[in-house]
Amino acid sequence: MSSSDLEAVATGMVAKDKGLLAADESNATIAKRLAKIGSENTEEQRRSYRELLFTTPGISQWISGAILYDETIRQKTRDGVAFPDYLAKLGIIPGIKVDTGAKPLAGFPGETITEGLDGLRERLIEYYKLGARFAKWRAVIDIGDGIPTRFAIEANAHALARYAALCQEQNIVPIVEPEVLMDGAHTQERCEAVTDLVLAEVFAQLGRHRIHLEGMILKPNMVISGKKCPKQATPDQVASATVRCLKRHVPAAVPGIMFLSGGQSPAEAALHLSLMNRLGPLPWQLSFSYGRALQDAALSAWGGKAANFAAGQKEFQKWSRLNGLARSGGFKAGMEQQAA
Repeated sequence: MSSSDLEAVATGMVAKDKGLLAADESNATIAKRLAKIGSENTEEQRRSYRELLFTTPGISQWISGAILYDETIRQKTRDGVAFPDYLAKLGIIPGIKVDTGAKPLAGFPGETITEGLDGLRERLIEYYKLGARFAKWRAVIDIGDGIPTRFAIEANAHALARYAALCQEQNIVPIVEPEVLMDGAHTQERCEAVTDLVLAEVFAQLGRHRIHLEGMILKPNMVISGKKCPKQATPDQVASATVRCLKRHVPAAVPGIMFLSGGQSPAEAALHLSLMNRLGPLPWQLSFSYGRALQDAALSAWGGKAANFAAGQKEFQKWSRLNGLARSGGFKAGMEQQAA
């Protein structure tokens, strides 16, 4: 394992004004997105949509890396260039989702454990050969009556740390993603309390598993009110609570924190990130690793039709640029309406 290689990739992922495109939706998830726009779900349609994103002009100014799915990392552009090679030539680091999803945690109703550790070492060896230089594993922590339990938090943190160790063994930077869901009616205070517990346990497990912190990336939720909570935290409250929580638990050795959007609207996700970046100086880079928040407008504009390819790319370029601005605190509310 080369710690300098891991550090170089991790630092590249959080380069100034840049963030990650999460294009790692499973076939089942992308099927739902395509159904919403009235498009058929075929391998060619999935390939074409990913090509729309990856070949958008100028995106390497704002996108440092792209998380791919197993199918996508094996696909090619219309001109026959493998997606990882195409991205790497642009200076965009290819990555791969390696977990196999959150499954019910036996004996703990309403809670899940993320699976995918079996055979992971061998899969990582193959993904490295295919061009992946970082990986992603998502743990899901739900908030509800009596949950999360201490055990569910510990089990998921342990799995995240085992995954991270296997990644670093194969010279792949692990994105450690413990997501506290924003579904439900919980208050922002409850979200902060749970996120505190989760991050404390995650970093305890990472320490026990001898993870090289300088060669990893954290991908957490923001500290936000549940969607159904009658009292929603303001954008400034979200920014300050999130940074406060991270300062308590994330060592300065971690080069970057790349947030998930977690169901926020594209404008909300960009604004929250921008406000956090105005609270500096901070010990780590604060960036984005967004799926829907970068893609929703592009998907709608494309509508599954080849004739709308350029319109889809225009929207993806716009949201990449706006989130690039948020990296240095330059995005302001309403900017998305003025942007071309």
